[in-house]
Amino acid sequence: MGVLKKMRKSADKRRKKAEFKAEFEQFRKLAAEAGSRLSVEWEDRYPCLDDKSAKTGFDRHYVYHTAWATRVLARTKPELHIDVSSSVYFSALASAIVPVRQYEFRPPELQLDGLEVVQGDLMKLPLDDRSVKSLSCMHVVEHVGLARYGDPMDANGDLKAIAELKRVLAPGGRLLFVVPIGRPRIEFNAHRIYSFEQIRELFKEFELEEFALIPDKAETGHLVYGASPELCAAQKYGCGCFLFRRNT
Repeated sequence: MGVLKKMRKSADKRRKKAEFKAEFEQFRKLAAEAGSRLSVEWEDRYPCLDDKSAKTGFDRHYVYHTAWATRVLARTKPELHIDVSSSVYFSALASAIVPVRQYEFRPPELQLDGLEVVQGDLMKLPLDDRSVKSLSCMHVVEHVGLARYGDPMDANGDLKAIAELKRVLAPGGRLLFVVPIGRPRIEFNAHRIYSFEQIRELFKEFELEEFALIPDKAETGHLVYGASPELCAAQKYGCGCFLFRRNT
């Protein structure tokens, strides 16, 4: 960061703090005039200085891919859905539609009707071969083997994880699979980014029932169903949502 940029950032921070203090005093006066229903003390302050925006921001990847997956489950209505290490928000919400069992290496303390959370390692799932009719693993595989979460380094960790997902998927079963899409590369130690063609080749024996892309920029689209390989290739860090089906 350049010196001028640092100076501007520091000045902006001082301005926001000054505005906060003035607003605090103004609100404390209003609260007193209203009868002091709740205490307003400086030592209880909790400054939120960056929320004054014209629109509510959100993580496009995690809002749209979980919305996509939940819609798939609402449509397909499996008797039981198995998830492997996807967002806990997805499992929590999806369990209102269908029963969900989530396998997680670091199980969260999450208890809801219709949801079972158990310990499980993506590299060795406690599931029989070809036993799962409805399976998801979303925004997970791109991290495997990069040691970001304390897992062992393995340059082929993602390939081994994919092999395990393929092992447990039953004939006729569906897999909801989500990874970053764009120019193929590794941004160590955060994640891998794949091309559309690479993912299609990794699952070449499966039918691609549905594909949706979450592009880098909202002006390109939000959740683009049937996005072309060319649009996928134009992304820096898009999000590819693949619905695969094992027919045999």
